[in-house]
Amino acid sequence: MQKIPSVDLRDFLSDDPIRKQKFVNEIGKAYEEIGFVALKGHFLDDQLVENLYAEVRNFFNLPLEVKSKYEIPGIGGQRGYVSFGKEHAKGRSAGDLKEFWHFGQYVNDDSKWAGEYPENVVVTELPSFNDTGKEAYQMLEKTGVYVLRALALYIGLDEFYFDKYIKDGNSILRPIHYPPITDEPKDGAVRAAAHGDINLITLLMGAQGKGLQVQNHNGDWIDAMAQPDELMINVGDMLSRHTNNKLKSTIHQVVNPPRELWGTSRYSIPFFMHPVSDMKLDCLPECIDENNPKLYEDITAGEFLNERLVELGLIKK
Repeated sequence: MQKIPSVDLRDFLSDDPIRKQKFVNEIGKAYEEIGFVALKGHFLDDQLVENLYAEVRNFFNLPLEVKSKYEIPGIGGQRGYVSFGKEHAKGRSAGDLKEFWHFGQYVNDDSKWAGEYPENVVVTELPSFNDTGKEAYQMLEKTGVYVLRALALYIGLDEFYFDKYIKDGNSILRPIHYPPITDEPKDGAVRAAAHGDINLITLLMGAQGKGLQVQNHNGDWIDAMAQPDELMINVGDMLSRHTNNKLKSTIHQVVNPPRELWGTSRYSIPFFMHPVSDMKLDCLPECIDENNPKLYEDITAGEFLNERLVELGLIKK
């Protein structure tokens, strides 16, 4: 496959069973073949997108000493600011050429997860930053709920199978700033080295310009570019593992721009949709047969996440 397929969530949300099944078939086939789709018809409106990008640019334009006071030690970068070059891809030591922020889950006080997650960090210099981030978080999470319902049907599960696992899940909204490149990157560093995502699915804003590349099953790198009204949504390692690799977690990267564009910033905003930590990621029986034997050992989502955060350099052993 040489192009990322485009699907429209409004087909799934319609009252027409034929349109709904069309969406299920299209997204399921795409995730088996390439692991990525471009999605129209999501719940982010244009004004919210515009407001979020404005707030994100305002934050990353703050002086480093201001941003650094929001870098919280001891929580593996799960909330607040993570400074330039801190994170690297699994198996690499060169830090990625990026800085980023994390908004996390918003739980009610009576939730069993209320004491489990770090508090979200409030940026006092930007009075609208946190409210805008929260609104975008919740609209992306709502979109992800319906994508997972479609995938549950495709796999042969109850439509609402994932709902109980993603309610109050450990999801993260990550605005990323790839600053201008001022010197020749060391050790082959790129904006985001080749990697698979940890989570169930990732919903990405900001894939309109070149930079994001996806590796297809032939090993070729293809550009993944969305239209302005589309989100790029891909399968993460947790979902790939849970479906015994029926739905593919695809390796992707953000390459450095041509040298004449080194002086430009790039922004992207992925929403990493995680389940609650006690979800079992055991390979689903629906995805195992004599031609597709079980590929993975049993593990919970929390155990898997911790393993990967160590591999990414965000948690020290």
